[in-house]
Amino acid sequence: MAYTVISVFPVTVDTEDIKKDLKAKGFDEADIIVSKSSVESGLSADHYQEDEQTKGFFEYTFAHDAEMLDTYRKHSIGRNNIVVYADNLEQAKVAKSVLNENGALEVYGKPSENQSDVPEGMSEDEYNGIIAKARHNIYFLGSDRSYHSDSGRGMKDEMDSLGSEDS
Repeated sequence: MAYTVISVFPVTVDTEDIKKDLKAKGFDEADIIVSKSSVESGLSADHYQEDEQTKGFFEYTFAHDAEMLDTYRKHSIGRNNIVVYADNLEQAKVAKSVLNENGALEVYGKPSENQSDVPEGMSEDEYNGIIAKARHNIYFLGSDRSYHSDSGRGMKDEMDSLGSEDS
């Protein structure tokens, strides 16, 4: 089974060094995606709109868990993401180890009161950003992502019920 390993890093991290470390562990450059985000100044994590490519990637990757989808989306704003595609769980764990050693941020959902660290129905690997999903040629993170304010727009949807574009 193929896996997708997702990590979030501060913008100050040297992503080229991380790529070198991953390649030294046997990962192909084509399986390592570095995605840097830019954020409109003054934007809060609650009031943003992501580009369609970013939205599609996160929704495909976390289709099974709305809380993790929301958590990764919010933690990725204004930060760098490194996505590694692995052929098996062992390889995915190696990738995650390299990413953690290089300063990956911990991205966890907010546990409820009577919950252990890992939510019920979710494996520890999945909780740590190792998702049992193969690379998808339509849903992927681009090398640059941009987030802009969604305030000031009349409608959340770009098209109204008559097909007129919201401007």
